[in-house]
Amino acid sequence: MSPTVTEVDCRGTLCPMPVIKLAAAVQEADAGTLVRLHTDDPAARVDVPAWCRMRAHELISQSDHAESDASTFEVRIAATPSTRR
Repeated sequence: MSPTVTEVDCRGTLCPMPVIKLAAAVQEADAGTLVRLHTDDPAARVDVPAWCRMRAHELISQSDHAESDASTFEVRIAATPSTRR
């Protein structure tokens, strides 16, 4: 069974909005959900992996798209409820 995928489009927003919208999506989804974040904020390349480590969520992939200066992050929501703050 494939995990549920939630798309979060933050293109056109700057720090801290991509991480804030990622956190909001995580709050609304079940453990195991895959959140796919699209952003063109260069700071997200550092912020998103750091946020995942701090919250114990799994950063599945990070893809940079040179033609548009955008990045896509895939984050799997942790199963432990205590990490969903």
